[in-house]
Amino acid sequence: METRPGAGPDDRAAALLRIELMDVLAARGDVAGALAEAELARPVVTGADADRLDAAVARALAHAGRLPEATALAMDTLRRLRRGGDPVTRVDLLTALGTAQALRGSAGCARAALAEAVATAADAGLAARAAAARADLALAAARGGDLPDALALFAAAEPGLSGELLARCRLGRAETLLRAGLPAEARGLLARTLAESGGHRAAVADGLLLLGHAELADGAPDAAASTAERARAAFAAQGRTGWTRPAEHLLLRARYAAGDRSPLLLATARAVAARLDAGGWTTAAAQARVIAARVALHLGRPDAVPPAVPVRAGPAALRAASWHLAALERCGRGDRTGARAAVETGLTILAAHADALAAHEPRALAAGTGADLAALGLELADTPHDLLAAEERRRTLARRPAAVRPPRDPARAAALTEIRTLSARQAAATAETAACPILARRLLRLEATLRMDALRRTPERTPAPPSLHELSAALDGRVLVELVRIGDELHAVTVRDGRARRHVLGPYAAAARETALLRTSVDHADAPPRSLLLTPLRTVLEDRELVLAPTGALHGLPWATLPELAGRPFTVTPSAAAWLRAHRVPRRTGRTVLAAGPGLDHAEDEITRVATAHPGADRLTGPAATAEAVRDALDGAAVAHVAAHGAFRPGNPLFSGLRMADGPLLAHDLEDIAAVPPLIVLSACDAGRSTGGAAMLGLPGVLLALGARTVIAPVTRVADAESAPFMEALYQALATGTPPAHALAEAPVTPGTAGFLCFGAS
Repeated sequence: METRPGAGPDDRAAALLRIELMDVLAARGDVAGALAEAELARPVVTGADADRLDAAVARALAHAGRLPEATALAMDTLRRLRRGGDPVTRVDLLTALGTAQALRGSAGCARAALAEAVATAADAGLAARAAAARADLALAAARGGDLPDALALFAAAEPGLSGELLARCRLGRAETLLRAGLPAEARGLLARTLAESGGHRAAVADGLLLLGHAELADGAPDAAASTAERARAAFAAQGRTGWTRPAEHLLLRARYAAGDRSPLLLATARAVAARLDAGGWTTAAAQARVIAARVALHLGRPDAVPPAVPVRAGPAALRAASWHLAALERCGRGDRTGARAAVETGLTILAAHADALAAHEPRALAAGTGADLAALGLELADTPHDLLAAEERRRTLARRPAAVRPPRDPARAAALTEIRTLSARQAAATAETAACPILARRLLRLEATLRMDALRRTPERTPAPPSLHELSAALDGRVLVELVRIGDELHAVTVRDGRARRHVLGPYAAAARETALLRTSVDHADAPPRSLLLTPLRTVLEDRELVLAPTGALHGLPWATLPELAGRPFTVTPSAAAWLRAHRVPRRTGRTVLAAGPGLDHAEDEITRVATAHPGADRLTGPAATAEAVRDALDGAAVAHVAAHGAFRPGNPLFSGLRMADGPLLAHDLEDIAAVPPLIVLSACDAGRSTGGAAMLGLPGVLLALGARTVIAPVTRVADAESAPFMEALYQALATGTPPAHALAEAPVTPGTAGFLCFGAS
């Protein structure tokens, strides 16, 4: 029995109950109550019981944000326990230490402590504690920017959890999915979590707010509005009034995204902005005023646009929103030149701080600020060259997929980890009406540090759009066709022989429907319907080779089926700037890698046929074609050909991949390759597909961003039996020195191979 002199068994039992109660109170957010229970238990316990109490206090201190105290207490107690002691207490102390270090932004130290907690619990047969520590380890991995590891750890932890711990684990997993750019997956997980949450009211409210963000990001604004209403009501019912304001902001954004432009929404936006300001949510308040301004201009009431005062110091998102409001105010005054300047300033801020902005706590952000600001720039463009420049700036912002691994530079990785951590703490503190100016100042310093570091590493990290002269010289007789969506209309900017022209192609919705019809016909090997999409451009295109930069849903169009493009060499690119970068990638001679994944009857036959043009190629087939082996073989190769099943993830292409013998080779696995092959051919269904969003973010876009010059891949299904002879003809042409776009145009196309496109430069 371990009690202090004068204390009896009943006193010890009461003290142990208080220790158990501490965890319950801390989980509910009543940290003060938990620490009060500790003070009552402290005079009674000694020895191992005192160590258990220290572990509970360390966890409570970590929950309270008193991180130095939590770290010091956990480390001091652990030093006494290293040579023995209760494994339960040791696991709890390691978990408290790891949690505190994660909240301090020390991801590496946190992961080490939590990994030891998992191992200690597993060795002692403490399954529930091992699962809980694994969930905390997943959260630390997410804070450190390692999203694939985090998602795997969350999934591994779930079977060992129940009740509120299970609900919290799933919320962490959903938030990680949302940060990874996978809102559809986050929606499904959150819906299941909320349906099974039982009486865990705090988890329900938090889950509803996350679900609303996921629905909005997934293109379901009506659902997001309904969910935001439920979240606001849930927070209010719990007395968590600080969180009702972010829920109101989400509701406002959802109603605007759903098309509401009513006078009522204008009044609501102004009122929500005022409440957000009063609650300390200054960036969200600025974004709400932007919505108010847009609605006011739509209603023809420039007098109702909130006054704009550009913010020149402060968080990047706040400064960008202030310039967005300034641009709208200038539009209302008829000052288009001033409005364009304000748009450019705002976009420059967003581009310069892209890494830091992506690291902020998802629920504290209003997604789409850059997209809306860039769209305003398109509306303000007066000349074809201005429109091309505005569209290029938009694409520069839009084509960055969410990073899923931490950067290699340890200092930069640590700064991003700290931003994620401090942003979450700042959001929580603001919601509790205890906003901390020290946190805010530290976040500003971290943003500035990352910006200066980016400038030192690559002075042209956010280069200006290519000039007309620069483009024309590189095009060398080719014609650039860049498609631009402005509101509900589809436009095109063409560049030919040094001259830019602007063309109106018709309603965007009609072009999107046409794309869907063409895709369906090619997927089913039917004769495609005749498309008139490029008919207005015939006199400009003539018989020239093309560089084509689609937009939105048109990224998925099997372009070779259009009558203007049949038999014509052309390449598809994310943007004019991306084509220019690919065009400058030198062709390379050297190794050829041929790999075949499982489940395709004709894949090995295809590899054999391609090898006739590359008899000395490295061949990986059958069990040897593992994801790691293929990845390693690609590094430094000149040509890579992979025949495999494709797995397309619309939300984040870095999670798209190719199925190899032991599992998927994902796009983010290729980020570690030092030298990507200049020419990559993906003979896999849908390997060239992109999202229907603002930029080409499929596998080709990722590979081009990693340094490839040319990617040949299909945007539709591929007929396995027809692919082998098609590829044989393609490679025979390439072997004679024919450029890839020309070789693809000359290959004998069948209905089952009509979806292949040449991406990048030829």
